[in-house]
Amino acid sequence: MNRRSLFVMFLCLIIPISLLVGKTIELQFWTHEDPNRTLIENRYIEEFQKMYPNVVIKRVTQSSTKIQELVLTAFAANQGPDIFNMSIEDEYAYIVNQRVAPVNYEAAGYENKEALINAYLPGTLDPVVFEGEIYGLPLEITNWCILLNKKVFRDAGLDPEKDYPKTWEEMVEVSEKLTIREGQIITRRGFDFRYPYYLVAFMPMVEQLGGKLISDDGKTAIVNDEAWLKFLDFMAAWGPNGLNLGSPTYKNARSLFNMDNNDIGMCTTGLYQLARIKADNPAFYDSREWMVVPFPQFENAVNYVPAHYYGHYYMVNAQKPKENQEMAWKFIAFMLSHPEEYLEKVAIIQPTKELLESDTFKNYPYSDVFISDLEKSTVVYFSEYSAKIQSLIKEAVESVMLSNVSSRDALNTLRRKVQEVLDEQY
Repeated sequence: MNRRSLFVMFLCLIIPISLLVGKTIELQFWTHEDPNRTLIENRYIEEFQKMYPNVVIKRVTQSSTKIQELVLTAFAANQGPDIFNMSIEDEYAYIVNQRVAPVNYEAAGYENKEALINAYLPGTLDPVVFEGEIYGLPLEITNWCILLNKKVFRDAGLDPEKDYPKTWEEMVEVSEKLTIREGQIITRRGFDFRYPYYLVAFMPMVEQLGGKLISDDGKTAIVNDEAWLKFLDFMAAWGPNGLNLGSPTYKNARSLFNMDNNDIGMCTTGLYQLARIKADNPAFYDSREWMVVPFPQFENAVNYVPAHYYGHYYMVNAQKPKENQEMAWKFIAFMLSHPEEYLEKVAIIQPTKELLESDTFKNYPYSDVFISDLEKSTVVYFSEYSAKIQSLIKEAVESVMLSNVSSRDALNTLRRKVQEVLDEQY
């Protein structure tokens, strides 16, 4: 056990005043579904409650999209949970609107803010820093690469080690060879996108071509029309009215991949997917008939841009009593004092320097591919309005893919609507 873990354990054993007077502290802990995390976090809860008999922790899980709606609704009614985590582009508004509490450094096991910052990979706490305070601790930092089924490649006469797509143009060519259809209905997709996550996995494609979502001064929406039009043309060609290689109307490719049912060749996902394959389909995992390759680039890219990384940060509700807040940070710190178990059992990366330098991380399958892309990546766009802006990009992409809207018209609509969002800030 490392020095910080011992310190956290020591802090957890310090009996608070509330325990002496017999007061029960109930913590509502809301998080996204992950069976592998549930297994270990339920154990952490049991262990923590034994150390603090006056604490009751109620863990509630929902899908990663549903949790966004529930947290928003709960906070609007001033009934938010004590602890929650979401992707930073969905969480940041809670920081700006002062709905969450800054980290209690002592309760979290750190001497001060500088000690906390020094424990993590540079930059990974930046998204939760606001006006000099840190407002969250990372459950995980995630970037996405391409997960590939070798059997599907060989079935189509391709060598997965040599023929995997390095560019988006090659992705089209390879996907055409892998795709199987019954009429116009696709029964096996070669690849398909993570359609709900436009800021993480689609904006990098625009940026590869030289485009930007927002100007550097933050005041102008949509930079470099040519890049955006090329991207939207690409998505229109990908969809059912073009080459018919995939669509937002099909089931998420990542959710199909683990079953190895010959219905998906490649998908976009993070390192966590490997632990889920192992849990869902041990035979497929053990067969090693899968591999991970880097995020593709356009042939004429002017920038090398992998998928953006994002973080799921644990945050604490500022409306809760101080004793709840303190205990919440103690519990968060207790969970996060097990980074190697999170990696081994859940395949998620807590970006501590200690973990990334460990043999556990270095020996994890394909960690080298993910870390190579991560080192070249930048954080996903986040702001008070990032969730709204992501929904507008979704509208634009789906309009060209599903409704035959021209790329120019879709771009003009997107520009106008994003500009309206920006103008509200000034």
